[in-house]
Amino acid sequence: MLLVLLSLNFAQAKLPGPAAAQQTSVQTIMVLGDSLSAAYGIPVQQGWVMRMAARLSAEKRLWRMQNISISGETTAGGKARIAKALALHKPALVLIALGANDGLRGLSTEIMQANLLAMVKSSKASGARVLLIGIRIPPNYGPDYTAAFEQAFKSVAAAEAIALLPFLLEPIARNDAAFQADRLHPTAAVQAALEKHVFAAVLPLLVK
Repeated sequence: MLLVLLSLNFAQAKLPGPAAAQQTSVQTIMVLGDSLSAAYGIPVQQGWVMRMAARLSAEKRLWRMQNISISGETTAGGKARIAKALALHKPALVLIALGANDGLRGLSTEIMQANLLAMVKSSKASGARVLLIGIRIPPNYGPDYTAAFEQAFKSVAAAEAIALLPFLLEPIARNDAAFQADRLHPTAAVQAALEKHVFAAVLPLLVK
């Protein structure tokens, strides 16, 4: 009887769980962002995107990262190149992390919102799930602009019923030492905190 029970327990332990049964091939997470996602000023391997790639590999998840972030990119730039990127990389999940440069240039929040909406719609039309990653700007831009800027991300996420991470830099925003000399770009030392922050939002989306 003991041998029978041991055999049953062993067989049950070897059965794949639901997640393993759902996904059998490697899928792509495409990151469409700006310098905050392109590891500006630090070695690329130390940026939060490559740290997430390393995590996925270490945890033997069937996902890989494709980072197409460009320093200086605006939402208009992202909108202009997303169709080609979707066709080329065929991602199952798209992380849209744009808007910071729109804010720094004081560009129209209405246009920014329209650009974000277009990128989300294109991603969904390709069959990909979407995580919209927001950013916030300093209060010196004025309360009306900063409020409209933040609301743009919320409105797009609500309209398209997609996941939203409201503020990419939330874990480090109040720590002056977390930024490079330009006071805009995070140092290598805090990229692990950013990766952990983003991964918590990504994890629920890692299903087929």
